Amino acid sequence: MRYFRPSAGAMIAASMIAFSITCASAIPLTGFGSEVQAQRHCPDDLVVWLDFRKGIYYAKRQRYYGRGAAGSFVCRGEARGSGYRRSLLGLR
Repeated sequence: MRYFRPSAGAMIAASMIAFSITCASAIPLTGFGSEVQAQRHCPDDLVVWLDFRKGIYYAKRQRYYGRGAAGSFVCRGEARGSGYRRSLLGLR
């Protein structure tokens, strides 16, 4: 029975591919203190409330929109691109 033994070059190439996948750059996240400032920054996108502690964002119609000390108003596209997910809680 023969075993596959990768060469050093194959190992380096595999590690470079794995590193590039795990270190993919996220969209820069710009937080704002007010909804108006965030809307000026991204006029073609929705503004959401990003809760940094929970890693989720709330839309305007949701209960926790604009609430909490550890949060900020951001553009929804930036929040999604940075790996934050939407909250399903607090829908009215």
